[in-house]
Amino acid sequence: MEAQVDRKEVLAIVAKHDTRSGGLIAMLEDVQEAYGYLPEEALRIVAQAANRSLVDVYGVATFYKAFSLQPRGKHHVCACLGTACHVRGAPMVVEELERQLEIEDGETTADGEFTLETVSCLGACALGPIVVVDGVYHSKVNGAAVKGILESVKTASEPDEEAAPMETEDVTSAAV
Repeated sequence: MEAQVDRKEVLAIVAKHDTRSGGLIAMLEDVQEAYGYLPEEALRIVAQAANRSLVDVYGVATFYKAFSLQPRGKHHVCACLGTACHVRGAPMVVEELERQLEIEDGETTADGEFTLETVSCLGACALGPIVVVDGVYHSKVNGAAVKGILESVKTASEPDEEAAPMETEDVTSAAV
């Protein structure tokens, strides 16, 4: 289902970036942050407002693995299948992720909670197999660890009715 795109919001995103050189990636990052993915209508608006062809915008959006043209789940699970991870058992880890989540690479669970993707390298070869969930790296993952990783994500996202609100400290103004 295509997200309802707010033309003014997308135009505001384009306006805050340089439309001449490297601003396109930053624009697409901001659009994806706003919608959770890159809706086709938003790509058309970006292309027109940035005076770029839709082919150029689509080319950037599809070149980088960080961008998605489909809605992603609440939790993004990314498994490395690079050489170092592969020889250490990454294919078995991916099989277990697919079994536990009941989806295949590139799919999102029916409840919209998880999206599973594989990549060629995550740059942490010495720690492989690597699985990244919502930006958190899990190293030396094996099939047995998959269940625990997924359960910890599910548990962390469940609201705790008895928990007191967390107090935070503003460290930006603290003396160094």
